[in-house]
Amino acid sequence: MDALLETTRLTKRFGALLAVVRVDLKVARGTIHSVIGPNGAGKTTLFNMLTGFLKPSEGSIVFDGKNIAGLPPHEISKRGMSRSFQITSIFPELSVSENVRIALQSRTTMSYKFLKRLTDGDGLREKARDILGQIGLVEKADLPAKHLSHGEKRILDIGIGLATSPELLLLDEPASGLVGDEIVRVTDLVRRISSYVTVVLVEHNIDVVLSISDRITVLSYGKVIAEGSPAEIQSNEKVQEVYLGPSC
Repeated sequence: MDALLETTRLTKRFGALLAVVRVDLKVARGTIHSVIGPNGAGKTTLFNMLTGFLKPSEGSIVFDGKNIAGLPPHEISKRGMSRSFQITSIFPELSVSENVRIALQSRTTMSYKFLKRLTDGDGLREKARDILGQIGLVEKADLPAKHLSHGEKRILDIGIGLATSPELLLLDEPASGLVGDEIVRVTDLVRRISSYVTVVLVEHNIDVVLSISDRITVLSYGKVIAEGSPAEIQSNEKVQEVYLGPSC
């Protein structure tokens, strides 16, 4: 397996509390790898360590062959790892296109100018429209982001992550708060982008997880209790006991 991301004995302590306990995780390049588990299982803490928002207490995080454990978030992002958050990180007063262009600008030498250069002829407008085309929001490019539906804001957040040209995109609860067609739209988008970006997904909607994942890791009390294909996880008795339940 060509592992793009690999953790070894990754651990995080908060005082006497062990939030993540010696987690070994391998994410193969070109896959959708989901991390699931009950509330308090350590999923968000794991994500925060992978993306530099928390420093591990022990263990290593190897991304694309290099140990990134303890690096700050901006450095990890520059190395090709991007993340969406459970609470969307869009700028509500800016247009949909401008939200994407700010992320694109962060990868240029003009990033320090921030908003000033958004109206300049820097070629970012076309790149932003291309990304909006990929995520299905090009027709709303000029609309203030605050006027998007909840599901569209989730999709825009994914587009902002894609704008940094990541090799690995970590998605934190992209289907949270969505219903019906919105879930289908986000699920289809994740499936499409996985053709060119490796995806690590934390998601409580088990139907979404089982339908799109190549591999699933299950956490409970900070420890890995199972890993396998969707079919293997669905039939795992221990996973049914602590998370899925017998009816899943």
